[in-house]
Amino acid sequence: MCLAIPGKVIEIISTKDSSPFFQFAVVEISSVRRKVNIELIKEEGVLPGDWVLVHVGFALEKISYQEAQEQLQMLSLLGEEKQFIEEIQGYRLGKEREDGPQDKEL
Repeated sequence: MCLAIPGKVIEIISTKDSSPFFQFAVVEISSVRRKVNIELIKEEGVLPGDWVLVHVGFALEKISYQEAQEQLQMLSLLGEEKQFIEEIQGYRLGKEREDGPQDKEL
């Protein structure tokens, strides 16, 4: 089952070489930090501390802390924790994908 997973924005990644199609943030999902594309919701003004729903490496919408907790609880009740951890471990982009996991560096 493909589900969107709540995650907390830790850091907005900006580089001088940023393309409008590649705006990223470091998002923490169940203690795992991943680089997530925030281009789809940048108009909403994403900031560190915000909660977002993440699906296949893209933040789909901003949600409240309460909504995030409810989603996480629902995933837990459905027994989907293992699957969503595997999914977020698959959000490897660019050089990170080629070199393997770099959780400690994010």
